[in-house]
Amino acid sequence: MRRTVLEQFPAGGPRGSWPAEEFARARRDEGLAAEVVMDLESDAFLVVVPQRTAEAVL
Repeated sequence: MRRTVLEQFPAGGPRGSWPAEEFARARRDEGLAAEVVMDLESDAFLVVVPQRTAEAVL
């Protein structure tokens, strides 16, 4: 499955702060299937959405 990155957040945010989750929740409220994943190489949280492909439309 291909995904598009909407936003990137550093993993070392303040304790009790979840900016990636809050951003993803706002996108889900807008109707996007946003989810948060961890990119270990960059030590960041990514908010991603599934990328539509030609096969998915058929």
